[in-house]
Amino acid sequence: MENIWLDNWLLMDIKLQITLGRIDIFTTLSLLIHEHENASEADLWLLNSCTVKNPAEDHFRNSIKKAQEENKKVVLAGCVPQAQPRQDYLKGLSIIGVQQIDRVVEVVEETIKGHSVRLLGQKKDNGKRLGGARLDLPKIRKNPLIEIISINTGCLNACTYCKTKHARGNLASYPVDELVDRAKQSFQEGVCEIWLTSEDTGAYGRDIGTSLPALLWKLVEVIPAGAMLRLGMTNPPYILEHLEEMAKILSHPRVYAFLHVPVQSASDSVLVDMKREYCVADFKRVVDFLKDKVPGITIATDIICGFPGETDEDFQETVKLVEEYKFPSLFINQFYPRPGTPAAKMEQVPAQVKKQRTKDLSQVFHSYNPYDHKIGERQRVLVTEESFDSKFYVAHNRFYEQVLVPKNPTFMGKMVEVNVYESGKHFMKGQPVSDAKVYTPSISKPLAKGEISGLTEEFRNRLGNHLNSVSHTLDATQRNSARSRMALPLQRLHQDCALRMSVVLALFAFLFAFLIKVYN
Repeated sequence: MENIWLDNWLLMDIKLQITLGRIDIFTTLSLLIHEHENASEADLWLLNSCTVKNPAEDHFRNSIKKAQEENKKVVLAGCVPQAQPRQDYLKGLSIIGVQQIDRVVEVVEETIKGHSVRLLGQKKDNGKRLGGARLDLPKIRKNPLIEIISINTGCLNACTYCKTKHARGNLASYPVDELVDRAKQSFQEGVCEIWLTSEDTGAYGRDIGTSLPALLWKLVEVIPAGAMLRLGMTNPPYILEHLEEMAKILSHPRVYAFLHVPVQSASDSVLVDMKREYCVADFKRVVDFLKDKVPGITIATDIICGFPGETDEDFQETVKLVEEYKFPSLFINQFYPRPGTPAAKMEQVPAQVKKQRTKDLSQVFHSYNPYDHKIGERQRVLVTEESFDSKFYVAHNRFYEQVLVPKNPTFMGKMVEVNVYESGKHFMKGQPVSDAKVYTPSISKPLAKGEISGLTEEFRNRLGNHLNSVSHTLDATQRNSARSRMALPLQRLHQDCALRMSVVLALFAFLFAFLIKVYN
């Protein structure tokens, strides 16, 4: 029996491949998800990667080195090996391409046997590039109340600083009906919040003859009462032509009035060097229009400090933009030249200047409190998770602003009414009103944490029967095999449905990487 450790540092979703037609293939494979401190106990490490910034890639490289020092078998995934599979430190290692995550079991099996496998090809249908892995694959949600749906992969831009395009390629959108079906299934499994994500949600549909508004109008038709939809990042060029429709959608009661629109710089000359395909006036037009048509809307944005050629005057234009709009959510990034990108060959801004500009802009951002004027408001909020310090539940209001509420178990997954009594830089605190109504979404009971989404009843029965038989086998085996200690967590994990799981029948695993950052 083999133990497999999944690097959790970019964990969002764990995709599972469970195919009835391959049921016998998995009878000798056990997948055990470990916390970081248990990585040394695993036989194989499955490492995911992000190529947006140097630190993320450095972490990935260090993890590979550590695995090799401990003589672990290694399977690599994500944008780093996809973009540059011939890097010296990747030689001889198995790789799963960004469009091949549904074949993780095959790669793990062959790697355990001592083979090196590389699946880096793009999926196509009649010569047309597909969006990636099927949307209907079973999965385990990190949060059973939140479904994250990638609506397209790749993008249409050619930004000079971006390396993700090297891995993800050109735009490839999923069909509207497949996305709607995935949303409907999620709601049937108790999800109360859906996040749409991709490298650029605004570009959705341009490759298949549709558009983001067309998709969104179809999705809002299937959102049940009490549930909400959150949009991901969209670049300015692809939202400009849909402003009227987007304003209407963002005003819908079941869609958060929230949009992430990266500006990156408030200098047109810098934007030209970045090849961002818009000017500052375009960005302002998007923001001003949405603020006018959707009162109170939250606009989040990104800024890169110290892009090659950025002058002090260019930077001051960016400072003025932040001071003018006082963005409540602002992602400030110091520029890192990514090898192989045009920006890496440009004349670089000195490191100390980049660092100082990043610090200066951060000070501007922290000079204002975006939520002070909301103290005393009565708001309806959707509760979906627990705070990092475990002292509160985390909810979001109509504008996707974070509101911390008391840890009342009856609130989780529900909409409640609160009075805002305190505010911080990134949050508000709300006290349920005395006559508060708890709005229960008209959906099913959520899956238990760790429970597999998307399984048919037939397969659930077969899986359950097989696990029962495996448990008996393991009981007998542990008396005769030193390796049996690796199988013991199976019984406990099967009972508490935690993210740790061991499955001798079917596979499973994978991290679904967005970056989240990034993009959301």
